[in-house]
Amino acid sequence: MIGAHALARIKGRAATPPSLRGPGALLLLALCFAGSAIARVADPDGALVAAAAADPASSGATASACPAPDPGSLLAAIREREDQLDARAGVLADRARVLEAAERRFQAEAAALEDAERRLAATLAIADEAAEDDVGRLVDVYESMKPKSAARIFESMDVVFAAGFLARMDREAAAEVLAELSPERAYAVSAVIAGRNAAAPTE
Repeated sequence: MIGAHALARIKGRAATPPSLRGPGALLLLALCFAGSAIARVADPDGALVAAAAADPASSGATASACPAPDPGSLLAAIREREDQLDARAGVLADRARVLEAAERRFQAEAAALEDAERRLAATLAIADEAAEDDVGRLVDVYESMKPKSAARIFESMDVVFAAGFLARMDREAAAEVLAELSPERAYAVSAVIAGRNAAAPTE
């Protein structure tokens, strides 16, 4: 005998209109056969199915695996780079010390050169002063001499020197000595003195 519950289910199905029922068994079978046919056409050898069975994770998108870096190798590379930087820093420090030593030597040599220039300038100043004193004393001597005696000395003296002494002597004494010179010598001395005065600035 059919139970009351089963009989109610049969009656309910009979009361449901055909348009509201789900797909029939024939439609489901047709869809299964169509999917199987498409799978066979796309993969006749069943390679995709075998690969999916062997590695289920590979059935999705293909991902490229990147191996994780070795911490020991990374630490060794960092230490090697640090050693290279330390060596470079040592080279730069050596160069800096060499440059500092060269700069100190240059400064010492420059100071010595300046000191030598000062001493030379002082020596030249002393020499010039001594020469000026000697010339001044000679001028005084020639001025105190008799014109004829001084003229004999100026006759044998270099023309430039004679002109220099006469130019520094007192005008009256120089004129008396110049008058005692020979005409040729007097002209030469006068030409040298005139040339010096012409080269002197007028302003």
